[in-house]
Amino acid sequence: MTKNKLPDNAKSLVEQIVIALQEKKGNNIVSLDLRKIPGAVAKYFVICHGTSKIQSRAIFDFVIDDLKEKYNISPFHTEGYKNSEWLLIDFVDVVVHIFTEEIRYYYNLESLWADAKRIEYLPVIENL
Repeated sequence: MTKNKLPDNAKSLVEQIVIALQEKKGNNIVSLDLRKIPGAVAKYFVICHGTSKIQSRAIFDFVIDDLKEKYNISPFHTEGYKNSEWLLIDFVDVVVHIFTEEIRYYYNLESLWADAKRIEYLPVIENL
């Protein structure tokens, strides 16, 4: 099977990550554009939450597997799998944060980066 070629930019990576998050029913998907913020650790954050630790793990696994299968992209670093309340997937320019709902609102990562341009993504509604 031939791998697709992902355009070489962080914005395209964000788009593919969002599609994977939507496919696994990630909740309240948001991207934060950090490019104009001095000292930011990445160009983008992509944030969502699962309804449970099990769903958060499934989302995490799917994002990694989907990008590896389709584009041969692997994360630079991952964290949080054992506890599964705050999972992190670091693709260098794009960092994905997958929370449980309670932990997401406790840490309120979006407000810590309130200066970033924020894009909210609607859930994908499947045809019945």
